[in-house]
Amino acid sequence: MGEVRAAIDSLDTLIVSLLAERMRYIEAAARIKPIREAVRDEVRKAEVIAHAVKVADDRGFPPKLAYRLYDMLVEGSIAHELDVFDRGPADEG
Repeated sequence: MGEVRAAIDSLDTLIVSLLAERMRYIEAAARIKPIREAVRDEVRKAEVIAHAVKVADDRGFPPKLAYRLYDMLVEGSIAHELDVFDRGPADEG
């Protein structure tokens, strides 16, 4: 059981690292978008979730769980992106 738990912990480290990298792209998007209303894009949200569900299904991961996880991830990403957008450009000097 110890080996299984260690493997899970290792995978969790990789998953969270990838999520952090994904968030850097969300932050970049917040700096690129010209208006706050552009942050929430329901069409793009649906595309991202549909893609995740397809990949999950292709890889043997429960699609319903992928849907729930990605719905929560995208909503959290939108909230973070709004926060970054509202803070405005980073102080560069």
